[in-house]
Amino acid sequence: MTTLLTILIGLCGAVVAYLLSFPAWVLLGPALATSIASLSGLPLAIARPVRDIGFIVLGLGIGAGFDPQAGGVLLRWPLAFVVLAGALVVTMILCRAVLVRGFGFDSRSATLAAAPGHLSFVLGLATDLNIDVARITVVQSIRLLFLTISVPFIAVAMGYDFSDLVLSGDAPLPMISLAGLVVASICVGLLFSRLRFPAPLLLGAMMVSALGHVTEATSGAVPEMLLTPAFLILGTMIGTRFVGMTRHQFASSLLAGLSTTLVAVIITTIAAVPVAAALGMPAAHVLAAFAPGGLETMIALGATMAASPGFVAACHVARLMILIVLIPLMLGRRVRA
Repeated sequence: MTTLLTILIGLCGAVVAYLLSFPAWVLLGPALATSIASLSGLPLAIARPVRDIGFIVLGLGIGAGFDPQAGGVLLRWPLAFVVLAGALVVTMILCRAVLVRGFGFDSRSATLAAAPGHLSFVLGLATDLNIDVARITVVQSIRLLFLTISVPFIAVAMGYDFSDLVLSGDAPLPMISLAGLVVASICVGLLFSRLRFPAPLLLGAMMVSALGHVTEATSGAVPEMLLTPAFLILGTMIGTRFVGMTRHQFASSLLAGLSTTLVAVIITTIAAVPVAAALGMPAAHVLAAFAPGGLETMIALGATMAASPGFVAACHVARLMILIVLIPLMLGRRVRA
């Protein structure tokens, strides 16, 4: 019943966002509606099987965007990774300074709260170091929510039209092919989970679908009647991060979260524009790839903009790998100081 209530609230949010002509309405509407409901005290949650099904469907839909020519620009991607690494360093330094000087964070808490993503890793470090986990969680959750809201609007300002969320114009996959991809996705996703990959089912399904389409072993798109509910589930999951959080906790950290989100988005936008020009990509596509957090959300959002799914996913996985090294380095430096 909890999952059903959560999805119904998310659906209501999606309808309102659609009527208001919000970009990426099926993500933004549920995220906002469930965030408000969670902060009102409702015990919302998405059951793990439902979440996993949503991730598999999204991964298959995104992977269908690959084709036999998809690897033609691979050799140019390292430029993006270098710029992304630099942007992450600048983002963490400036966001940490904002939290320390503007909101009274100690240096270690500020470093973890300033990290643009990899929440599970951040909270693990906070627990080990006996740092205020609750405050860091609030700031990070606010960052993800407002990142989800801001990126589509910035993409619109850059000229992108979110008129629909169709990932591919191809004919739907035959049911037998779709069933085979689902089974293969589960197997690869479980392997990725054992290897501690981020979003293992999403990335596993995406890889399976991409390989099938690149090798032309399969062809066709995931039906929109499956993709739209999967997007809605992803949007509702963002709002459920606020379950158990009091309105006082949210309000007391709101400005800190908004400030760090603003700094991170500005730096990301500045970094994305020249990379887009160098790679011959739309700036909105690179913005989704460079977005400071929300791996699952930004990969899905990038796919709705017809961005290269491999490029967006590679940038977000690279971001997490960079943060695994960068966060402990910055913590160590502050501890020695």
